[in-house]
Amino acid sequence: MLSAKSLFQEILDDDESFALFCSIAASGESQGGWENARIAELVPETQRALAPKITRHGADEDKHGRIFNALLRKRGLSPVPVPPETDYTMLLERSGIGLAHGRLRRDEPLTVQDIVTYLAHSRVTEQRASEQMELLRRHFADDPELGRAVRMIAGDEDNHLAYCHEELLRFAYAGHGRAIQRTLRECALAEIRVYRDVSLAVMAHMGRILNWPRPKAAVLSAGIRAVYAYERVAGWRRMVSLRMPERSNALGGPATPEPEAAAG
Repeated sequence: MLSAKSLFQEILDDDESFALFCSIAASGESQGGWENARIAELVPETQRALAPKITRHGADEDKHGRIFNALLRKRGLSPVPVPPETDYTMLLERSGIGLAHGRLRRDEPLTVQDIVTYLAHSRVTEQRASEQMELLRRHFADDPELGRAVRMIAGDEDNHLAYCHEELLRFAYAGHGRAIQRTLRECALAEIRVYRDVSLAVMAHMGRILNWPRPKAAVLSAGIRAVYAYERVAGWRRMVSLRMPERSNALGGPATPEPEAAAG
């Protein structure tokens, strides 16, 4: 029977598909780390109190990238090139979502609206990351090879999502509510398209590596498109709601241990 667990297990059991999976994940996390580091450097003076949290966010993303690379090394594998059509972060930027890399490379302070845009983009993408890691945590938390890494990254993603909720609510109370809702909606609708396209591309590459029969590939493709159809109609709304998280100041402390502790 085709299930999320059996599908992931098949990908993880094969060295070539495992290398592609970890390489895609590591690349996305590293890009996120760079983006957050630059945003922390360019935060406007009126929002300097946010800089340590943004720095922590970026440090966590960098750490996740190193965790995935450590998992590769543990199996005696090296990172592989990431196909452009599977580059979630790059494709989101090309869709005009978040702060453009060209903007972040300039040594000009960001505006308050830029920070609102960054937080709205992060709230949407961290929702996806938290859900994906929760799926892996549900099925692989006790796996001897992946369990510690999965638990650590999943916990971090939950913290990132809580931080986005809390900071966006703070900006909403300060009078930015309409801009936040508009930006969240734009980000969510763009993200679900990019996620569909990236998912189809990743599954196509995995199918070639693992020699999936056409019926299996067709079922997976249909499933991805069905998820997109649901998200396009109603599912995107879960990405734009805001609520005060149970854990406040989730990124207010030091980063968690280095990746070797998780991948070792």
